[in-house]
Amino acid sequence: MRILVVEDDRKTAAFISKALKADSFAVDVLRNGDDALAAICTTPFDAVVMDIMLGGRDGLSVLRQARDRGNRTPVLLLSARGEINERVEGLNAGADDYVAKPFALEELLARVRSLVRRSGETKALVLRVGDLTLDTTTRTAKRGARAIELTTREYRLLEFLMRSPGRVCGRMMIIEKVWDYDFDPGSNIVDVYVRKLRDKIDAGFDTKLVHSVRGVGYVMKEEK
Repeated sequence: MRILVVEDDRKTAAFISKALKADSFAVDVLRNGDDALAAICTTPFDAVVMDIMLGGRDGLSVLRQARDRGNRTPVLLLSARGEINERVEGLNAGADDYVAKPFALEELLARVRSLVRRSGETKALVLRVGDLTLDTTTRTAKRGARAIELTTREYRLLEFLMRSPGRVCGRMMIIEKVWDYDFDPGSNIVDVYVRKLRDKIDAGFDTKLVHSVRGVGYVMKEEK
């Protein structure tokens, strides 16, 4: 499960991120509202933990614009102010939950787990591109009737590509979303893993699903 943390205080962001990762979540961290809005509207997160007070757009503005664009990713708002009117404003803007600072870490984690569970009830559990299926509950893949064995990293790469069929994914975007850390831009690790994935899902099939976009990255779609 992938969580976006939007928090401009580095210590607080690191604190939340470390706890979520220890709870087996994949975590992305952003520190301003403009980047957050772009990420929420282009990346399939399972939940967002977002401070209201941010650089650029504030959290409420990000939330309203995301909802106006039809995005329904669960959002938990954080605020140093705990006034009732601010909570009401956040919930009216489309927030799914609200936690006032300072907060107990155990409570924050419990609320995030609850949001993710509720999100999972409506989120597709089986992804499909052509005759390739990926069951995100059992983490099993099949191409037609053929079962495909995947390593943990191959699974995360395949899930990321399958959640955005037809969209070109750049190498640096793949590194950030699948590897969770900054990486030497000169590294060919993405290309190595994509080749491994192609060998497993495309070999022996006339219709190819993983395609290179020269100088940019990769895209998943049906194409002979």
